[in-house]
Amino acid sequence: MAMESLNPTTGERLATFPDTAPDEVDRILDRAARAQKAWARTSFAERAAPMRRVGALLRERAPELAKLMALEMGKPLKDGAAEATKCGWVCEHNAEHAERWLTPREEPSDAGRSYVRFDPLGVVLAVMPWNFPFWQVFRFIAPHLMAGNGGVLKHASNVPQCALAIEQLMHDAGFPKDLFRTLLVGSKAVRGIIKDPRIAAVTLTGSEAAGRSVAEAAGEALKPSVLELGGSDPFIVLADADLPVAAKTAAVARTMNAGQSCICAKRFIVEAPVYDAFLAQLTEAMRAVKVGDPMDPATDIGPQARRELRDELHGQVTQAIAQGARPVLGCSVPPGPGAFYPASVLADVRPDNVAAVEELFGPVAVVIRAASADEAVAIANDSKFGLGASLWTRDAKTIERLVPLIEAGAVFVNGLVKSDPRLPFGGVKASGYGRELGMEGIRAFVNVKTVWVK
Repeated sequence: MAMESLNPTTGERLATFPDTAPDEVDRILDRAARAQKAWARTSFAERAAPMRRVGALLRERAPELAKLMALEMGKPLKDGAAEATKCGWVCEHNAEHAERWLTPREEPSDAGRSYVRFDPLGVVLAVMPWNFPFWQVFRFIAPHLMAGNGGVLKHASNVPQCALAIEQLMHDAGFPKDLFRTLLVGSKAVRGIIKDPRIAAVTLTGSEAAGRSVAEAAGEALKPSVLELGGSDPFIVLADADLPVAAKTAAVARTMNAGQSCICAKRFIVEAPVYDAFLAQLTEAMRAVKVGDPMDPATDIGPQARRELRDELHGQVTQAIAQGARPVLGCSVPPGPGAFYPASVLADVRPDNVAAVEELFGPVAVVIRAASADEAVAIANDSKFGLGASLWTRDAKTIERLVPLIEAGAVFVNGLVKSDPRLPFGGVKASGYGRELGMEGIRAFVNVKTVWVK
């Protein structure tokens, strides 16, 4: 079976790749397991050297990697270059801090000496999505290889060239050849790989359905897993917010990566006194977003990653309008080739509307009116998802009161929700479990080992 690389801007077939054959998968897993055992015995300094080199390569090759992202999944060149550079940062940050995060911790007990170690588990399977084809992978690679683990990557089927480029970067940086490998396999192969005794753990970033499937397989195999799944992130605007800044940030938050991000703001919950003003300013900011060829430096958002995803998005928008949402901007499929969808605004959305209940994975802002700050938080929490949330208010007491009430893995106050190598990242409820990044992330796949010495 062949894996196709298609250009979502034109529909052109870029390349085809045969799936990795089962016997080759077996060989790769066997070699990865052996390579990891040797890697686990290296020092942090020995691990940091190639990690810093791959960070430098990511920065150096950012223009060509950006072009690859633009071709395979439609990301504008400037955004692709920024993604590659951010990957360099996560590599460098983990190279610098891994030893501190994993230093054995002394604890008093009835022993002569007792302490806690953080030892690697083995080879980790990473099941990764197409929307940030480099960042999602390197935020796995950087901490977990620094912890002494190995990795095999099952990337999304529409970005095989990105997947192979990542493997090449790792080899060019001087990592042991078999320590990190890419498997070009379909989703049906994942369950069997998870069950393989040479795989110690699994991490997935993807849909809720994919997360449930991976969690089930990992549970059956008694292996730890980290899941970063979907989100319908609330962007709460209270009456005392700085509206011009909030509206401008809201447009960026909704259209970054053409709206194809789990932590894109999706539900804009606005306190009644400023609802009309915010809606007007958000609409103007969204109207200014330039949709076009991702190879054009002036483009803000390119196409959706695949045509069927664009069509699914428009189906949700059509249903939302039928349920009473008011189309203010966009909300229609443009003519011509490619999987394009315009920056769009749906107003007067009720909390039970499909646009508020489901995740809209595209550049469609859903604006909801709230009678008060407490109702805004209640609406924000009335979702099966709980990844990120943005809260806009200038009152310190309101911040202190409301932040603990918001059901999300991260709350950004007066700012854009984003991932940062220095801070843990992950969600609650149907947005998954476990954490990536920061000290909590690097400890996700280690053996927390108690040592008691008489």
